[in-house]
Amino acid sequence: MTYCAIDFGTSNSAVAVPVGGPTADQATLKLAPVEGAYTTLPTAVFFNTDENTRAYGRAALEAYIDGFDGRLMRSMKSILGSALADNPTDLGDGSAIRYTDVIAIFITHLKRCAEQTAGTPISRAVLGRPVFFVDDDPRADQLAQQQLEAAARSVGLSEIHFQYEPIAAAFDYEAHLTHEGLVLVADIGGGTSDFSLVRVGPERMQRLERKDDVLAHHGVHVAGTDFDRRVELATVLRELGYQSLDPDGREVPNRIYFDLATWHLINTVYTPKRVSELGLMRHLYSNTKHHDRLMRVVEQRFGHALAAHAEEAKIGVAAGGETLIDLEIVEEDLRLAFDEAQLIAAGKDETHRIVQAARETVQRAGVAPREVDALYFTGGSTGLAFLSGALAAAFPDARPVFGDRLASVATGLGIHAQRVFQ
Repeated sequence: MTYCAIDFGTSNSAVAVPVGGPTADQATLKLAPVEGAYTTLPTAVFFNTDENTRAYGRAALEAYIDGFDGRLMRSMKSILGSALADNPTDLGDGSAIRYTDVIAIFITHLKRCAEQTAGTPISRAVLGRPVFFVDDDPRADQLAQQQLEAAARSVGLSEIHFQYEPIAAAFDYEAHLTHEGLVLVADIGGGTSDFSLVRVGPERMQRLERKDDVLAHHGVHVAGTDFDRRVELATVLRELGYQSLDPDGREVPNRIYFDLATWHLINTVYTPKRVSELGLMRHLYSNTKHHDRLMRVVEQRFGHALAAHAEEAKIGVAAGGETLIDLEIVEEDLRLAFDEAQLIAAGKDETHRIVQAARETVQRAGVAPREVDALYFTGGSTGLAFLSGALAAAFPDARPVFGDRLASVATGLGIHAQRVFQ
């Protein structure tokens, strides 16, 4: 019974373990508390150089917002498969660490939480993975899994199995079924939107080998963080000069803005060389107030805070109504109104790509959209009503079913682990 199931997500993570019962097949699956009483936590680590400590999840975000010196790392999963994954990154105190080592540190935290719940050391695990870590690049996709597996092995997990995250979600859905059917699982998280068309049913769920039941899977590297980026570019960063014009009517260079809107690149804009170069660009801004704000952000290292404000605005609008984006840290009394219409417009291209990926999944299986019995939503970004609505409209005959947005994949991975290790 020394095993666990780890859902290492771009935005949120969780881990399931078997508890009780003398054997694995008689044990009950349980999501381990991973931050206080919470069974899910944001995938974030804060290296506190003030106090020489580390914080995880919500505590990591709070420590960063409270102004402690250090480095906040989020969305680490999104760099898997790239050369950047094995590169060192500065922690803010003169020391450096590889991104893959940060991932190992975070997996260590999940493993320890699982061991505390199980009451025993754990050396075996099922890990979830997206259908594609990297779009249209099989070699990079394979490298991403190898990097994740190496990180897991480095922290003491000696036997590792992988399962596609949307298929794991299908296992969780299947446990509640009374009849057979076709379900299109839409697992839309922070970094990827993954789809699997799976034949499910109470009799099929007893089989360990389910390859023949997976009719097709497909995915795109577009999800929640891409909507965050679009929101920030469309609102916050326009106040800093994004898409503004120089005195000759040309658009100012935009790389700085895309870097500021991408979590794992934000730190790159703070180097002395980059700050100096930006300072010399003041003459390019017709409205010099934009440049003043931009320099204040890079000099005071407000990039992650602005990205967090954009994410909060997306979440606030998704919950209903409109919200205000407070940019007091940039300039006194600077606030921006933001509503659902702006959110839909900002993420129009991303929504289209995600819906097209869902359609292509069904097409690859040779199944007509009307033959899909259910559309099962999981992943944090399925909380965006306009996105889940667009997907439902593409399959009007399918019954929309909403799983636990943050925990159904971990639960399904646990079901798979129970079958693999029993």
